[in-house]
Amino acid sequence: MSKNNIFGLVIIVGLLIGYSIWMTPSNEEMVAAKRKTDSISQIQRADSLNTAMAEMVKKAVADSIAKNNPGVSAVAVSDSVSGGFAAIAKTDEKFYTLESDLLKLKISAHGGRIWSVQLKDYQTFDSLPLVLYKGDSSVFGFEFNTEDLRTLNTADLMFVPVLTAGSDSIHVSGKDSVQFALRVYPGKTDTATSKSYIEYVYTLKGNEYMVGYKVNFVGMKGYIAQNTRDMSLLWNTTLIQQEKSLKTEQTQSTIHYMDIAGEVSYLSETKNEKERISTAVKWVSFKQQFFSATLIAGDKFESADIETVGYPEENKNRQVKTMRSAYILPFNIDGDQTYNLQWYFGPNKYKVLRQYGMNLERQIPLGWSFFLMQWINRFAVIPVFNWLESFNMNYGIIILILTILLKIVLFPIAWKTYISSAKMRILKPEIEEIGAKFPKKDDAMKKQQATMALYKKAGVNPMAGCVPMLLQFPILIALFRFFPASFELRQQSFLWATDLSSYDSIYSWTTQIPLLSTFYGNHISLFTLLMTISTIMYTKMNNDMMGSTQQMPGMKTMMYLMPIMFLGFFNNYSAGLSYYYMLANLFTFAQMFLIRRFVNEDKLHARIQENKTKTVKKSSFQKRLEEMTKQQQQKSLRK
Repeated sequence: MSKNNIFGLVIIVGLLIGYSIWMTPSNEEMVAAKRKTDSISQIQRADSLNTAMAEMVKKAVADSIAKNNPGVSAVAVSDSVSGGFAAIAKTDEKFYTLESDLLKLKISAHGGRIWSVQLKDYQTFDSLPLVLYKGDSSVFGFEFNTEDLRTLNTADLMFVPVLTAGSDSIHVSGKDSVQFALRVYPGKTDTATSKSYIEYVYTLKGNEYMVGYKVNFVGMKGYIAQNTRDMSLLWNTTLIQQEKSLKTEQTQSTIHYMDIAGEVSYLSETKNEKERISTAVKWVSFKQQFFSATLIAGDKFESADIETVGYPEENKNRQVKTMRSAYILPFNIDGDQTYNLQWYFGPNKYKVLRQYGMNLERQIPLGWSFFLMQWINRFAVIPVFNWLESFNMNYGIIILILTILLKIVLFPIAWKTYISSAKMRILKPEIEEIGAKFPKKDDAMKKQQATMALYKKAGVNPMAGCVPMLLQFPILIALFRFFPASFELRQQSFLWATDLSSYDSIYSWTTQIPLLSTFYGNHISLFTLLMTISTIMYTKMNNDMMGSTQQMPGMKTMMYLMPIMFLGFFNNYSAGLSYYYMLANLFTFAQMFLIRRFVNEDKLHARIQENKTKTVKKSSFQKRLEEMTKQQQQKSLRK
């Protein structure tokens, strides 16, 4: 061993000895460590005692629950004990059924919540019972801190019934109503004499989609934390597919809510979104394409957090979206607290939602953002549609009659449009002469001035054809919103279409074809195809009528290309809408044919020529146009 190795070994040994001496605790530190060890032992013994006491309390709670609810085993109670409340194992759920003429509610003793909701008058697209949501994919409960400062949710507690008709299944019909109440008691109390409990009271009417929901916190002082001033309410659920097109249903499902001022808003329908609503809220609705589950406050929710989470279109579980919400309610720990809430479980049908007077109908997309569209739908289309519906006709015939009535109402506009186009067609040769007279770009102002002078002299308003089209546009858009949102068309068949609210299909395939499957789909909608053909025919007829050569380059091609582009969009849209547009085009052809029979274009030409001989007073617009032309000419001369 070399000297360097020996020297290094001595240094290492010295460092180890020095570190050992330095880290040796002093007498004071050793005494403190012993005290700490003794304290830990005492705490562990106390925890063991507390655990034993908790087991005793748990057994007492289980015995009380089993005594008042024989369907639940005493050993079913879980190990979670908090603030005198005992949780219950999910495997020992007991259900109660409340059934009316319209609804079938399944209520779980576990959490006292509505576990599922079936709408009895409706079915899914594949003829299954229509269930809005199920408890295995939803959460509902009030969350609070207990006296021992643990967080507890009523969804984890076992409720027992206190108002029943002697049966686990209750039925009500007509104008009658029934109440069903469940309570959960603190574990150390005797349920027979207890004055402390949380109670849910459900009120169901025979002919109503609205369900009363009253929540009572009674004698909770000593069980809920003393500093509690607010109560949290959580409601989450995953909506499942009800309609034929899952993609369409996903893009029309979201959360709607109304603030205390009556303004209705909603989250994005096409992407995941969350929002914190800091203002007071009256109701929050989990809205699907044609059905809604809505929670309504008797007074208000002080604030709310809402969120939507989407799923891929091809998911195997038929999931539409997951809706999440959390609410804040005021709470008075010094006295009893009652919340008068309501549920709406039902269709998104305008006349049904409107009767409640809470703006619930604003969930139906009728063009609320543009006053003209909503006025047209609310005060014209819907009343006429409902009136025609009262005759019990097929909805395809109702759409046909509605189209005829609209064409009759719009006939004066169609007449004005035709007369204007006829005048423009008569003046076409003279307009072309003006174009030949001023071929240069520098003479564009002179050309426009001469053209306007010709129009003025002939008594023709070039805008006369545009104004009627602008007047028709809100009606066109209003109906574009109405038909896909019309609940009345749901699962109504006509000709080859089995559901006018969804797409019709005369041929379909399962193979995914690149681009075609993405932008067009895996089926052929005949109504959409016929609508596209009729639109192209209308475009050609309109161009022939106008006879204009003044269109911008490529505009004529674009006018023919647009219907083909819409073919892919409407192929997956409501068959009722495509059917209406097809009818509108066909009736337009018929109108133009009739108008041609009654309009003598030779007389119209003679009248135009007569107008040219009259002295025409220049309008202020024409004077300004001439002045601008003179100024432009003077600038050109100076150059």
